[in-house]
Amino acid sequence: MKIEDQATNFYGFHARSLSGDDVDLARFEGKVVLVVNTASKCGFTPQYAGLEELYKKYGGDGLVVLGFPCNQFGNQEPGDESSIESTCRVNYGVSFPVFAKLDVNGSAAHPLFRWLKSALPGLMGGSIKWNFTKFLLGRDGKPLKRFAPITPPAKLEPDIRKALGLG
Repeated sequence: MKIEDQATNFYGFHARSLSGDDVDLARFEGKVVLVVNTASKCGFTPQYAGLEELYKKYGGDGLVVLGFPCNQFGNQEPGDESSIESTCRVNYGVSFPVFAKLDVNGSAAHPLFRWLKSALPGLMGGSIKWNFTKFLLGRDGKPLKRFAPITPPAKLEPDIRKALGLG
């Protein structure tokens, strides 16, 4: 069993960056983290702009938004890392970290998403329904709340403020 399969909080995981580097998620220790499975060709893709707004507004208070592209829903993330980066940075001005494409469901699901779905199963029982499902984690690396794809980023603000200790 891999150490990631035994992780008790977010900081026990690793993920691959768009540039191919291994990223130890412990680098975000002490932050409030918003994990989002994303896609470049989805009806919810404009949520990138709202996610960036939250990141800019609350980054100084300890929020980090992490995008995890996934192509498991309607082939809506068909491109390679370069095209993903272009969509995020050029089209939506994203400055928060975006990782390499991964699976969120099925036998090849990334361990982070297996762990998140187990902690916060949601309405689909242990799977992710669509792109732009969001998971909010506290400063201790433990999952606090799961948000549906249709939930616009602005609606997360009260929960983010609370997690940041801002009221």
